[in-house]
Amino acid sequence: MLAGGQVSELTDLFATVADEAAERPLADRMRPTDLDNFSGQSHLLDDGKPLRRAIEQGRAHSMVFWGPPGTGKTTLARMIAATTDSHFIALSAVMAGVKDIRSAVSAAEQHRQMSGRGTVLFLDEVHRFNKAQQDAFLPFVENGTLTFIGATTENPSFELNNALLSRARVYVLKTLGENELLGILRRALADNERGLGAAYEIADNALQLIAMAADGDARRALNLLELAADLTDGKEIEEKTVKEVASGGRRRFDKQGEYFYDQISALHKSVRGSDPDASLYWLMRMIDGGCDPLYVARRMIRVASEDIGNADPRALRLTLDAWETLERLGSPEGELALAQAVVYLACAAKSNAVYKAAKAAQSDAQEFGSLDVPMHLRNAPTRLLKELGYGENYRYAHDEQGAIAAGEKYFPDDMDPRTYYHPVPRGLEIKIREKLAEIKKPDSRKQ
Repeated sequence: MLAGGQVSELTDLFATVADEAAERPLADRMRPTDLDNFSGQSHLLDDGKPLRRAIEQGRAHSMVFWGPPGTGKTTLARMIAATTDSHFIALSAVMAGVKDIRSAVSAAEQHRQMSGRGTVLFLDEVHRFNKAQQDAFLPFVENGTLTFIGATTENPSFELNNALLSRARVYVLKTLGENELLGILRRALADNERGLGAAYEIADNALQLIAMAADGDARRALNLLELAADLTDGKEIEEKTVKEVASGGRRRFDKQGEYFYDQISALHKSVRGSDPDASLYWLMRMIDGGCDPLYVARRMIRVASEDIGNADPRALRLTLDAWETLERLGSPEGELALAQAVVYLACAAKSNAVYKAAKAAQSDAQEFGSLDVPMHLRNAPTRLLKELGYGENYRYAHDEQGAIAAGEKYFPDDMDPRTYYHPVPRGLEIKIREKLAEIKKPDSRKQ
């Protein structure tokens, strides 16, 4: 791929001259050229799976690869182009624009006229294209000029337009496991032609450190191995060298991206499900990945109201205290207060009665519009308003027995009374439920 989004023609995708290969990064040199050497994605590439059959049979169709970095999206696209004997054009949505798309289409049309071969257009980071740019592909995908293959780390449902999605099948690629990464690293160490070969040795525990630091990303694993090799004077790559190159790495966590929302969702649902251990795990996963703990504090305040509510009103106050502690102490000292709040929320009695009541009341407010406030409930601060009847016949609850104005109506005159709030039989809402039932008894006798 050329800088500036220019089209990069690859007449032979995998054959390279030895001296040129030595200058390429290890991760690029070790890119597998066939399915037998491809690691991971067994759910897509095992025998009999549709994607494997398509590759083996040389049948290309438009598709989108969705998955984390370093899981093989680019490699699969190149394999598909090679097995279908297609011309391969690669673009990056980070640098390319509509002009580059037109150039790619022109190259594809010329190549078909000259050789009769089809063209696979691979667009990396496709989610970075806006709707107009994505639409620019459609006519040429539709008429067969291009077989489109997009790669994205973001959820296609949110980032790609429906017209493009309807013409491309989405394949979900999964994070590579530690054993799969170890296999990739060992192949690089054993490969004398493309890898490091016999030039280096490394102990299993040091190799495992690299696999762990790579966090499911094959490209990152090979880059770390290559860097450790570059920093090694002798033949043996020592554990201390590996620790140096692997230090400071963050777990996969893309702020405001797919993994971000997946993890905060997991935390929220773990708290709602009353699992303090899983709640702590997801909290620490997010903090370890670089999430602002104040964001988590804000989300936990919502949890305190949405999922606990009046079953334990202390939950909201304790979460606000954790937020204040975070602001005063900062990270990492204040994070312990947040952990305390998360554990408390997970263990607290749960109720979404207030949440449901608020939604129901909001629906009625939108449906009924601006109904007048009943005259007896209106404020009458002036003589004129009193003469107009504002506040007339209002019953002051504190003057009534039990401070309850039995039978008084507080809804608009043109609206029947509603019951939105249904306390659950858990926590403090048990008492609230009993209280409301008692209040309604004289109310029903009055009517």
